[in-house]
Amino acid sequence: MVKTKEFKFNEARAKGTERSSKPTLMKKFPLKHHTANSTNTTAYIQILGVGMDTHDTMPSILLFFDRQRFIFNAGEGLQRFCAEHRIKLSKIDHICLSRVSSVTVGGLPGLLLTLAGMGDGVPVNIWGPSNLNLLVDAMNCFIPHHSMVHTNLVSHTGPLQIDSSAAVESKFKDVKISAILLQPNGVEGSDVKPSDVSVIYVCELHEIKGKFFKEKADALGITVKTKYKELTQGKSVKSDLLDITVHPNDVMGSPVPGPIVIIVDCPTSSHALELISTQSLNDYYSDSSNQSQSGKIVNCVIHLGPASVVNSSHYKKWMKKFSSAQHVMAGHVMNEVQNPILKSSARITARLNYLCPHLFPPMSSSIQHPSSTASDFNFLSEDPTSKLCDGIFAENLLKFILRPHAHLGLDRSNVPSPLAASAVIDELLLESPDIADAAQHVSQLWQKPAETKECAISIQDSKVMTDKPILDENSVPSCLENIRRDDLEVTFLGTGSSQPSKYRNVTAIHFNLFSNGSLLLDCGEGTLAQLKRRYGMEGAESAVRNLACIWISHIHADHHVGLVRILTLRRDLLKGVSHDPLIVLGPSQLKRFLDAYQRLEDLDMQFLDNKATTLFSWETFELDNESNKNNELVIERDEDVKNGNLTSCRESCSQGSSKRLKLSVPVAKVETFALLNHLKKVLNEAGIERLISFPVVHCPESFGVVLKAADRRNSIGKAIPGWKVVYSGDTRPCSEMIEASQGATVLIHEATFEDGMAGEAIAKNHSTTKEAIEVGKSAAAYRVILTHFSQRYPKIPVLDEISMHKTCIAFDLMTINLADLHVLPKVIPYLKLLFRTENDHVVEADL
Repeated sequence: MVKTKEFKFNEARAKGTERSSKPTLMKKFPLKHHTANSTNTTAYIQILGVGMDTHDTMPSILLFFDRQRFIFNAGEGLQRFCAEHRIKLSKIDHICLSRVSSVTVGGLPGLLLTLAGMGDGVPVNIWGPSNLNLLVDAMNCFIPHHSMVHTNLVSHTGPLQIDSSAAVESKFKDVKISAILLQPNGVEGSDVKPSDVSVIYVCELHEIKGKFFKEKADALGITVKTKYKELTQGKSVKSDLLDITVHPNDVMGSPVPGPIVIIVDCPTSSHALELISTQSLNDYYSDSSNQSQSGKIVNCVIHLGPASVVNSSHYKKWMKKFSSAQHVMAGHVMNEVQNPILKSSARITARLNYLCPHLFPPMSSSIQHPSSTASDFNFLSEDPTSKLCDGIFAENLLKFILRPHAHLGLDRSNVPSPLAASAVIDELLLESPDIADAAQHVSQLWQKPAETKECAISIQDSKVMTDKPILDENSVPSCLENIRRDDLEVTFLGTGSSQPSKYRNVTAIHFNLFSNGSLLLDCGEGTLAQLKRRYGMEGAESAVRNLACIWISHIHADHHVGLVRILTLRRDLLKGVSHDPLIVLGPSQLKRFLDAYQRLEDLDMQFLDNKATTLFSWETFELDNESNKNNELVIERDEDVKNGNLTSCRESCSQGSSKRLKLSVPVAKVETFALLNHLKKVLNEAGIERLISFPVVHCPESFGVVLKAADRRNSIGKAIPGWKVVYSGDTRPCSEMIEASQGATVLIHEATFEDGMAGEAIAKNHSTTKEAIEVGKSAAAYRVILTHFSQRYPKIPVLDEISMHKTCIAFDLMTINLADLHVLPKVIPYLKLLFRTENDHVVEADL
C-alpha cells in the first residue's frame, strides 16, 4: 500500500526557525482508555476554515477522536488558525495530504516545527502521493529537530497501514482509512506525473457492537460471568446449564454500523471524468432507497475541489451516487469579509483603523474572487443551513458528529458568529469613551502644519504625556522635500517572531512603489493572505504580479516559508504572458530549499545569493562591467593596434585587472554576473538606485539590506536625493548595522525582547527595544520603526520610559507612506492609550 521513508531532523535549531527555550504548555497528556463500544466516545469531522476569507489556500479538515487526531491538508495559516480557535495541535498523530502543492502543504513546515518542539519523541506520520518525499527532502534544508517524521508514500489504492514496529500512539485505533488514487482521465502508466495525482480518503469508523442482554444469557443457561465477555467479543460459548452452544447473536442486539466519511479533492474537470469511472468507490454508492450492494452507507462527503469542477454536470452526476450522504462543499468557498477567520487580529485592526485610519487602513472589502462566488455553486442555497438535493456550503468550524451515534449529523454550534467593524467600535467606545476624542486629535495631525503640532494627552490613565513639540522641523531630511504620496508606501504584513500568533503574523514587509512595482522583504508563512487582507483579491494579485524582486534575510522558517505560495501565484498569474523569472535574493541555504522544491513544481524564479549584493560585490561587479567596456574599446581601436600604439591599451587593461585582484571576485561566475545585470535593470525600472545586503549578527548567513532610491528633481529642476530605507532582518546591535544605517530616512529594526530581557536577547542574537532605538540614534536615522516582536507581546510591546521622538511601533497591516513620516512619533502616545487596559504579556493558550 505505501512506501515508508523516515527522516530525522538533526542539529538543533542552528538552521531552523527559532523556538523559545522555555517549557511549552503544549504537551501530550496520558491517553484515556476508551473501548470501541463506549457510548461516551466522541468523534467528529470538522472544517478548519484556513483561507476561507482570503482564498489563498485550501481549508484543512480535522478528524477528531478522543485518542487520536488526523489533519487532512495543511495549507498556510493552519497554526495561526488553531491558535485563534484554541484547537490543540498537541495530539496530531497523522497528517494526510490529498495533493502535494503550495495550497495543501504551505503550513506543513511550521506545523512540523511546532509538533517537533514539544519534545515528547512521538513521531508524526505524513501520508501523501509519491512526490511527498520530494517535499520532505526540500524541508530538510531548514527544519532541524531531534524527533522523527514518518513519511508514507501512497503508491496505490488500499487501506493506510502502519508498520508493525511503529509506536502504539501512531496506530489506527478508532478508524480505518483507505486511500484511492485519482489521476486525470485518459492518462496512463508512465505518462502520469506525480503532481497530477490526487488522493481520496475514505474514513470508516468501526461498528458499535450491539447491546448485551443479560436476561437472554441467563435464559440460555450462562452462569459464568467470564463467558459474558467472550460473547461480547464475538465468541461462541457452551451453556453452563443446557447442552447447547450459545452464539453472540443469541444474546446481543444488532450492531450499529460505523459512520463513513469521504474526503474528495478533485482539482480539474479531467479528474472529475476519471472519478465517475473509478471502480474503487463502487462499494460506497447507494441507490435512491439508501441501499448499497456492500451494506456500507456513506454519511458525509467533503468536497475540496474548486467551483468550476464541482459545479460541472459530470461531478453532479457522481455526487448523486451517494443518495443518503450529507455533501459539504469546502473547496474555495468564500466567507463574507465581515466574518473574518482571524477575529482577534481583525478586532485589533478595526480599533486601530478607528483611531488612525491614515496608518491603519480597513481590511479590504473586496477579498471575494469573482470566479468563486456563491453564485458559482448554483445548485446550492444561499442559506448555509439549508440543504438542497446536493449539498451545503462549508462554514468555518462546521462539524459533522460521528460519535455518539445518537447525535450523528451536522453541528453548527461552534460556527463563529459574524463580526462587523461597527460592533467592534461600539464595544471600544463603551469601554473607553475618551478614544473618540483621541481619534479626533490624531486626525488633526494630518490637518495642521507639522511645526505647529503638539502631542498633549492629558487623558486620565495614560502614562505617556509630552508637552513639547516632538518634531524638530530642521531635522527633516532633504529627500522628503515635496515628497509625493505615490512614491513609497511600506506595509507590515507580519510583525511577530518565531511562529504566527493570534495577533501578529510572522515577518514580511511589502514595499509599494505604485506605478514602479513592488518589493517584498522577507516572506513568512501567510504573507499572501495578509496581502489579500490589506489590498483585496485584485490588489494582492496586482502586487504579486508586479514584484520586482523578493529579498530574504536568513534561513529561519519564520522569514521565508510563505515564499513558495507567492511564487506559484505569480507563475499562474503570468502564464501565457511574456515575462522574466522573478529574482529571489537570500542566503545560500535558501537556494538548496528552492532547488529541491522545484522538483515538485516550477517556481518561475532565479536565485541570487545575498553575498553577491554586498557593497564589496557591487564594486567588483562595476569594475568588471567597466573592464568589459574597456575591452570592447580595445577591439574597436584596431587601427591603433595596427599602428603599434599598444602601450596605453595594455596599461588600461592592467590597471583594471589589478583592481579586480585587490577586491577579489565573488561575482566571477557568468550566471551571477548576468543576474546582477538583470537585477540592476529591474531595480532601476522600479526607481531603486541600489540594493545592498550587509552581514549582521544572528545565525550563519544572516543579512540586513539597504534600499536607496534614485535621485529626483522638483518642479524647478532642483536635485533632490532619493530616500534610504534600511531593514535589519534579525540581529544583535552591531557596527555593520550602524554603518549601513547612517543617515537612513527609515530604519526598520527588529526589537524581539523588552529591555529587561537583554540576557535572552544576547543568547538568541536578537535586540531589545532600547538597543534597536540606540542603533537608530547612533546612525542618525530620521525614523526608527520597531518590528519582529516576541509573541509574548501580542498587541503592543513593553516600552520603558525612553525617548520615542523618532520611533514608531509596527503592527500587522500597518501602512506607512513616506509623506507621513513626520507624524509617526506623535501617534505613539495614542497607541499606548488604546491598549492601556491590555495586558502586556500574552497568556499562553491551549494550542
